[in-house]
Amino acid sequence: MQVQQPVRHWSDIAWFLFFAAVLGLTCGVAMGGVALLLAAPAYGAESASEPGLLLRAQGSEACLSAPLVSTDVVFQVSGPIARARVIQTFQNPRADWYEGVYVFPLPENAAVDRLRLRVGERLVEGEIRERAAARQVYAEASRSGRRAALLDQERPNIFTTSVANIGPGETIVVELEYQQTLRFDGNRFSLRFPMVVGPRYNPAGPLRVSDSDRIAPPVLRPGSEAGRPNPVSIRVELEAGFALAGLQSPYHRIDVQSPSASRRIVALADGPVPANRDFELTWSPAAGEAPQAAWFVEEKQGRHYGLLMVLPPAPGKGVRLPREVIYVLDTSGSMAGASIRQAREALSLALSRLTPQDRFNVIEFNSYAQALFTEPRTADTEAVRRAMRWVEGLEARGGTEMAAALKLALRGDEASAHVRQVIFLTDGAVGNEEELFKLIQARLGDARLFTVGIGSAPNSHFMTKAAQLGRGTFTYIGRVEEVKSKMSELFAKLETPVLHSLELKWPDAARAESWPARIPDLYAGEPLVVAAALAKLEGEVVLSGERDGERWQARVPLTPGSIGSGVGSLWAREKVASLMDRLREGGQEEEIKAEVIQLASAHRLVTKYTSFVAVDKTPARPATDALKSAAVPTLLPEGWEYDKVFGELPRGATDSRFQLLTGLLALLLGAALLYVRRRR
Repeated sequence: MQVQQPVRHWSDIAWFLFFAAVLGLTCGVAMGGVALLLAAPAYGAESASEPGLLLRAQGSEACLSAPLVSTDVVFQVSGPIARARVIQTFQNPRADWYEGVYVFPLPENAAVDRLRLRVGERLVEGEIRERAAARQVYAEASRSGRRAALLDQERPNIFTTSVANIGPGETIVVELEYQQTLRFDGNRFSLRFPMVVGPRYNPAGPLRVSDSDRIAPPVLRPGSEAGRPNPVSIRVELEAGFALAGLQSPYHRIDVQSPSASRRIVALADGPVPANRDFELTWSPAAGEAPQAAWFVEEKQGRHYGLLMVLPPAPGKGVRLPREVIYVLDTSGSMAGASIRQAREALSLALSRLTPQDRFNVIEFNSYAQALFTEPRTADTEAVRRAMRWVEGLEARGGTEMAAALKLALRGDEASAHVRQVIFLTDGAVGNEEELFKLIQARLGDARLFTVGIGSAPNSHFMTKAAQLGRGTFTYIGRVEEVKSKMSELFAKLETPVLHSLELKWPDAARAESWPARIPDLYAGEPLVVAAALAKLEGEVVLSGERDGERWQARVPLTPGSIGSGVGSLWAREKVASLMDRLREGGQEEEIKAEVIQLASAHRLVTKYTSFVAVDKTPARPATDALKSAAVPTLLPEGWEYDKVFGELPRGATDSRFQLLTGLLALLLGAALLYVRRRR
């Protein structure tokens, strides 16, 4: 008996492992089955296809029954300000009455301040209302058969247009207008118009954003498109205010007319284009023509609103400080294809620029996050070579668990001998932005976070706000050919002394309220842009700061300045953004909500708490006819691989690949132990 006891003991273990293996494999297969159902929702395509629901099942033909839409965009650009009119045309080719729902992007700093509904010869002006009240008005109009349009903000860069009671064969036009400030960096102005909302990944668990489903339009499967869904036409009327040296559109072919040295009229050379990648237009001043300061003013309701842009002088060659650089690379499924190739090339270029006085580490993340080294290493030849080999082998797969990567990269450390910089390369295809912003604020410490947007349609709201909270900058790379030039520009910033301790002093008599309230640090080639409301235009504003141990100062007279139509809307938009930052920092939501609603109502702005609604007073749909609802389908962003985005296994902490692997290993071990028992 003493000899047989161990055998029975090993037999028990073997049978236990065998049944554990069967259970593990069963769970793995079950989770894999669930994955096939959840893979699309993990990136934002919802699962129901019945009329009345906002979103369509991924791949369902039902989404093709939605009213067609085309978009025409006209920009009026004056100096650093752009005014845009976006015209969305809904055409119902069906024999039924429809409600069309269209999820679309706008620039992350767009101040949307007008909505109009055009039905035949009738034009209905939209009204701004508290969001719940606007939706109630729209719902009542929809039920009563009246044509109506509702414009909601889902994120600062994502909006939803709902159009009720589009009759059989009928066309309804929705016009919206917005104001924005343009980016000026590296002696170059840039205007970006996003065209597509890529599917977004939302982590499982209690922190999942509750309204993330609303930013998930149905996505057409490759090869299923009838023609070019949502063709977009773009026209830009540019008055730069200075002689131009160059103008280009890196991602679309354009026709350019040049009425004068400072004026350009731009249109798409090939006519309307598919809405599958962002449009960008850049222009540069001729030598010596770059403005060092600009001041635009609008008088509105008895107040003066001003937009101030000041460009500090280029810094001298400072001492290169030793750096600790943490590179974070997104290798999730949405990065498959052109995006991961761009990211690998950008990261390899970054690694090649390190010197032995630097320290570094590399982190990749998809469903999980992992670091190359347990701690940052000195950037000697062997360590850099090892990192490059590791980066070359990275592939895109899985979910986008960005929080895990941020926790690895941001440790909340205080100041050290090394300047700590985190370079974050991603397309930002996530729906839980607010959770990530709070994480950055809590763990940033003395580090600076620089975001690099990769691909044809990155999440510019996340990328810009993350860089702002991280005291860094945002760089956009849309093509592999741009990697070297744009990453080199970024490196020049990282290796240049920062203009810090900035102060903006307004005259007492002006009683100015300016935003942003906290003046950010500036890197080489970056201007300070501030929006202000003033009681009087007299005296001068003084901007001062310190760089590389030297004090710098600039003075700008508060004269009437250039006319800046819409500057009041820009000021209000900046104040709303600052109020939302205060909410993120722990402010009282009801108090902030009331202030945002009051401000947005006065300036007619769409915000998280206010929406535009336009209702035609005349009923159109007979009470006997049912109203169907369908979401307007979109394309995937150019370069995205459909199967990688929608064919991955589940999100979150219960990955079926782990279940399958564990079950298989347990099965093999159990079989081996049973074999040993039989042999004995």
